[in-house]
Order: sequence, then C-alpha cells, then structure tokens
Amino acid sequence: MYQYDQYDQSIVDARVEEFRDQVARRLSGQLTEDQFKPLRLMNGLYLQLHAYMLRVAIPYGTLSSRQMRTLASIARDYDRGYGHFTTRQNLQFNWIRLEDTPAILARLAAVQMHAIQTSGNCIRNISSDQFAGAAADELVDPRPYAELLRQWSTFHPEFTYLPRKFKIAVIAAEEDRAAMRLHDIGLRLVRRDGVIGAEVYVGGGMGRTPMIAPLIRDFVPATELMSYLEAALRVYNRYGRRDNIYKARIKILVHEIGADEYRRQVEEEFAHVRTLGIDPPAAELDRIAAMFAPPAFAEDAPEGVDRSDPDFAVWLDQNVRPHRQPGHSVVTISLKPIGGIPGDASAEQIDCVADLAERYSFDEIRVTHAQNLVLPHVRQADLHAVWSALREAGLAEANLDLVTDIIACPGLDYCSLANARSIPLAQKLAVRLAPRQHDLGELKVKISGCINACGHHHAGHIGILGVDKKGTENYQLSFGGSGAEDVSLGKITGPGFDEDGVVEAIDRATRTYVALREEGERFLDTYRRVGMQPFKEAIYG
Repeated sequence: MYQYDQYDQSIVDARVEEFRDQVARRLSGQLTEDQFKPLRLMNGLYLQLHAYMLRVAIPYGTLSSRQMRTLASIARDYDRGYGHFTTRQNLQFNWIRLEDTPAILARLAAVQMHAIQTSGNCIRNISSDQFAGAAADELVDPRPYAELLRQWSTFHPEFTYLPRKFKIAVIAAEEDRAAMRLHDIGLRLVRRDGVIGAEVYVGGGMGRTPMIAPLIRDFVPATELMSYLEAALRVYNRYGRRDNIYKARIKILVHEIGADEYRRQVEEEFAHVRTLGIDPPAAELDRIAAMFAPPAFAEDAPEGVDRSDPDFAVWLDQNVRPHRQPGHSVVTISLKPIGGIPGDASAEQIDCVADLAERYSFDEIRVTHAQNLVLPHVRQADLHAVWSALREAGLAEANLDLVTDIIACPGLDYCSLANARSIPLAQKLAVRLAPRQHDLGELKVKISGCINACGHHHAGHIGILGVDKKGTENYQLSFGGSGAEDVSLGKITGPGFDEDGVVEAIDRATRTYVALREEGERFLDTYRRVGMQPFKEAIYG
C-alpha cells in the first residue's frame, strides 16, 4: 500500500497544527460558529444532532493493521467504543468532543491518515474496487491510479471551492463493485492497442435528482488522464450552478446542456490543458505502482478447503471470493449481524480484524461500499482459522449480498439532515427476513434517512427513503435499482408506509418474487421481467 513521502507527511502534520489553532480560537470565543464551520468542514468535522462527527478518509478503502489499530484506539479513547464504516470507504466517529479533535488528527497523522477533504465542496475521497489487487477479473490494480488522483486533487487550488461536492471512482474490471456510474466522474481502466487508459463517465449521482453518468470519452490514455480530468473539472467549475444548492452538482450541468455539448467543451479545454504539462512523468506512476506490488505469495500454497463443517461451508459460499493467485481467496467480513447496526464495529472488533490481517492477509484490510470489511489475500489453508476467529468476535455472518446485508445511513439517530430513522428499520427488517435470506439469494436493500441518499436507496434492488410526512416518519419504497454494471435507478412503488408497514410490504414483495421467479433469477431479474404490477398488488392489496 502507499507510503507517505516527506511531502505527504509534512502537509498532513501542518494541517493538524493549523486546525489545533483554529479549535483553540473557537473554544476561546475568538471565532463564532459561522466563522468556524467552513474550517472544521475542511477537516471532516460535522456538527450532528448530539455531538461532533469526524469523518476519517480511507483512500480507495485500503488500510494497514497499524492504521486499523489506531482507529480502534480512537474509538476507545475519544468515542463510545466503536466506529461506523460508510458507503464512501471512510470511517466516522459519531461522539467526538471539539476539544479532542486536534489530538485525534495528530494520532491519525502518525499513521499516515487524515480527515482532509472528507467534507466541503471539493474532490472527496477517491474510491475504488474493494477487491483491487486481488480480484481475478481485473485488468490492472486501479489503486495506483486512484492514488495519483488523490495527490492531484488534494489542496488543488482551482477545485477547493467547487459549486458542490465531487466524487470520483476508479475501477478496472467489467464487474462494477464501486457503483462507478453513480459518481460525478467514474473511470473504468481499459486496454486499447496495448495501451492502458480509461473510459470516462461524467454526471452520475444520487440525492434529490438521481442520474446515471453517460460515457463522455471512450478512451483517454493513462498518460493524459490527469489533463483530461482537469479539463472536465474546469468546465464544471466554470458553469456549475452556485446560486442553487439543489442544482449545483455536475450531473445537473451535464443534463441541462447535454452530454454532447459538455463533451465538446471538455475536448476544447483538454486541447489547451494538455499543453500545460500537468500530467506526471511515467516514472511517478511507476513509483506509486511499486508500492502496490503484489505480496510475496507462496507459489505452492495448496488449493482446496475442507468443507465438512456445514456452518463454515455456508460462510465459504457466501463471503469468500476467488483470488487471482492460486491457493488464495478474498474474504469479506460482514458488519451486518442480524439485528445489529449496519457498518458499526466495536474497538475490539476493529482490533480483531487488524490482528487477522497482520497474521493472514499480508497486513491489508479494505473497506467496502456496502459498509463491510475485506481481507484481500488469505491462503485457502487459513480460511477456517480466519472464520473461527471472526465467529468468536461476532463477525462471521454469512450474508454478503443477501437481504440482511443492508446498507443504511446513520439517519435521524445521528444526522441533523435526516427526516427519518434508518438504523431501527434496518434492524427490524434483518430480523424479519433472516430466516429466508439464503433462499431469497442476492437481494440488495439500501436505506436512506433523507433525500441526500447517503444510503444509496436509488441503487437498491429494494430501496427505502425516509421522509417527513406531516411530522411523522414515512418510508417510500422503490424497486429495481442497481449500482453494479447493470446500473439502474429504482422506481417508487406508490404511497409510503410507517416503519412496521414497510417491513410488512418488503416481506410480501419477497414472497411474490419467490412465487414468480424462474430458475437462476435474482429479485432484480424477476422484477425487470415481470414489472412493477405484481409487486404493487402484493404490497397494496
């Protein structure tokens, strides 16, 4: 994984000291909250319903054991003993005291971590495929390219105050495990005539106006990728709406002027930018890529696993994926125990994962877009030992991509923007459907507590949006969304429900699916084949 050089470390350390001074001035009254707010947001510090929340950046979702243990120590010393992993491959601490934030940031900086640009109208954490560097189906490891973009975008003087927040995802496989086309810019690395480059999609996003990003350029050589993205951001920065927060995202610009006109303007800007020499030399990409070299795998690692333990066999089938290296596997650790809070992990569990990564996964951990964790490089001979340790820690739920592997935002239990609670609904729904989850198969449920869609409800096979209806919590139900390579946006079924009503409606919808499905069909496939009407009849009577 990437290691800071002297420059990286110096800018992070300098930011810690700068923020230490800003916090001191706020606590002494020299700064008002209005003056302090933009400063704290630049450092990932939000003021939520009950306390400050600190969002820690985890670039492209990659962590070391040492970094994980630091997150556990912060959870113990400064929070309430846990952290919350997010859909943006970050981690949030929900119970932070303002006076503690400089010490927390200093502790993060000591292990090459920070909270810079996890908020504000800037380029946020660059996300990627959580199986990067391990997936059997990837063209190349996308993380060196994501790291290059992280360095380009950090403190970029032109793009520090964009019209609105900006999110970029980089993948390198046909299977999209990062919801790439639901980002402001999505990049899929491809090879053309022996040259590595990228397909560039611009203008995706969820929130109030969900959109799927159109293809803007089918190939940009990697040697010119930074110039092309610079041009794409310049056009947005020039014409993006700053007078209306609801129309400020790049998706609105692309939609209103049209993909063809946006493409024309980007090409015109690109012709100029590429003459400026901002693309790094090949040696810089090589330097970064060397830090992502594959681990020293045992070439003779035995293949095959003893499946005689039925519980272990279920976990193997559900949470373990093929690795590109023979004799190894990719393990997803569920943070969705039945009845638990999606994405939460205690300090003890975080430490447990750090220990397992150090012992069994070449000191690497990944955070997923579905609020789970990954051990990317586990020998098949070690899988039973890993599973046993996870089971003891309460982390061995065999439910990856099943109906209880629910994505949920913090909702009204924490968030000052939310209209409804997400967490209790996720817990109740998981308990209700757990007995049937393996029969139902792949079924992705996603819950957002407000229209900002942090729970990605638009992309759920079943999506739930919490709204405020005359002072009461109401839940809109949608079917047919997907954030994968078969990307689509969910369609609202009809009138909303209260909390118990939406659980009952989903129970009925899943039973309708079982009655209608053909062999091998997921819920999403059946819905797309038969349409909404049979499901509406089932849930509305």
